[in-house]
Amino acid sequence: MTGKIPEEMIEQIRSQSDIVDVISDYMQLTKRGRNWFGLCPFHGENTPSFSVSQDKQIFHCFGCGAGGNAITFVMDIENITFPDAVVKLGSRLGIHLDIQSTSLTKDNQAYSKKEELMLEAHEFTADFYHHLLMNTEEGEQALNYLLKRGFTKEHIETNGIGWSLPGWDTLSVLLKRKGFDLEIMAECGLIIQRENDHTYFDRFRGRVMFPIRDENGKVIAFSGRIIDSDDEAKYLNSPESPIFHKSQILFNLDKARTVIRKKRQVILMEGFMDVLAANQAGVYNAVATMGTSLTPQHITKLKRLSEQIIICYDGDNAGWEAAKRASEMLYAEKLKVEIAVLPEKLDPDEYIKKYGPESFVQQILEKPHAYIAFMMMHARRNKNFQFENDVLQFIQEVLEQLVGRSSPIERDLYIKQIASETNISEEAIYAQYRKLDADNAKNFNREEVKKQTKKNELQAKKPLSATERAERLLLSHMLTDIDVVDRILKSDEPEPFVRDEYGAVFVRLVGFYEEHGSADYQRFLEILEDSELRKIVMEAALLEHDSEQAEAEISDCLKQLKKHRIEMEIKKLLHDSQEAEKMHEHKRALQIAQAIIQLKKSLSTI
Repeated sequence: MTGKIPEEMIEQIRSQSDIVDVISDYMQLTKRGRNWFGLCPFHGENTPSFSVSQDKQIFHCFGCGAGGNAITFVMDIENITFPDAVVKLGSRLGIHLDIQSTSLTKDNQAYSKKEELMLEAHEFTADFYHHLLMNTEEGEQALNYLLKRGFTKEHIETNGIGWSLPGWDTLSVLLKRKGFDLEIMAECGLIIQRENDHTYFDRFRGRVMFPIRDENGKVIAFSGRIIDSDDEAKYLNSPESPIFHKSQILFNLDKARTVIRKKRQVILMEGFMDVLAANQAGVYNAVATMGTSLTPQHITKLKRLSEQIIICYDGDNAGWEAAKRASEMLYAEKLKVEIAVLPEKLDPDEYIKKYGPESFVQQILEKPHAYIAFMMMHARRNKNFQFENDVLQFIQEVLEQLVGRSSPIERDLYIKQIASETNISEEAIYAQYRKLDADNAKNFNREEVKKQTKKNELQAKKPLSATERAERLLLSHMLTDIDVVDRILKSDEPEPFVRDEYGAVFVRLVGFYEEHGSADYQRFLEILEDSELRKIVMEAALLEHDSEQAEAEISDCLKQLKKHRIEMEIKKLLHDSQEAEKMHEHKRALQIAQAIIQLKKSLSTI
């Protein structure tokens, strides 16, 4: 099948795609009453205002106004067009639609032409590297290396692992032969341009190649590992490019998302090799940052997936420090964060090789330390309790973690532990705790006043005017009754709306009814490319109105809108009159005054 998707197929996919299941693949939802709630993926928030109705099969955010059905959710969250969203949901149901992917967004510009070429080249390159590894003599050494390291052929296939030939320009020549622009290929990091003669050579040579994919499964970068030399850096990664931003990418998220949803838990690791090792150990809900510290963008993605995060970083000093920073950031976002500590300065891959996958799961991942317990362990490191300064510093660091964060039971437990370890009395430690707690309370109250003031300012939305309410209610009736649109088109005011965005929705609704011949606001939402227009439609569609009073409501709306247009015209004429007086155009000023009188008379008759 090519071209347009049949309406009956769209309806089948929409009706069989339960919206709660679809949205749960992307974010965490919690049921409250009849509806499901979560943190809106379309704007930053700490209190869930994103509501999903399983009965109506729609979602709506009370914070930013986003809304729609399963198909429009996938369009917005993945920034793809309607056909691509239908294809994606269809494949989820086992329905294969053979149409050409557009890879475009609501603005038909999700990726620029250049970025499209970059993605296409990365996909082609990944397939080429994988073929070299699995099917050529040149790739045998690398394949044996991977098999000796515990990778199975199935694991290699699943992750698309490959091999780059040691020649200087193998890929460069191939990309040129395939018609790719080499300047663009250099910009996205696949090849490099020489400064002296401006010729090109391959970035990756003689390395095992690991594709890096975004959360939608598109190859956007590579990491290459050397296997037989100590002269070069062990790993070589793609540089930042228009399609690869390390601060936003979580390795393996495309594969781990479903498992994370089922387990309601994320294992956060430092590097992609840790994740691959975890996969070999049967752990499939692991993701990793790409050679960078945890960022706010990473945390936003994690918050949507689960409230429970287990950090499993390397056991060396750098790993401890990174785990401390990451856990503090996650804890500040009110996530339940635990830390799985690896012994003997091992990384996850090394631990699994030394102690086996069962020990990794049972002794490490299933026995993580609570946030404060880990912070206590971190504070204890490299301190000698024979020295007074070390004792005081340890107590101070742990108490700072307890203040404002611990329950009375936790506080009692950890203070007893501190007293036992340092031989300082519990009473003295409690006295220091109360001092810190009092100082914190003063600062907290000041910060809370600031936060509440800011929150009130944000929440103090300007109430809708009578005209704005009339527009929304009129559109609401239009969405449920095609006759309302016909009536308006045949009237003296065929363009009833005042605001431009409502006018844009109206034009598209007229076109929709001409094609479909019946009211169906969900299908109408799907044809709207602009998410802002979809917000307007959703707000109108969710508006409650009395069907028995429909005629009276429509008439009142039309009167209010007509009245507003006349008032706007009077306002404009008053301005014109003032200008005419300034220019001493008395005749024109008189004509304007008469026009104003007539408009005011017509206003009184509405």
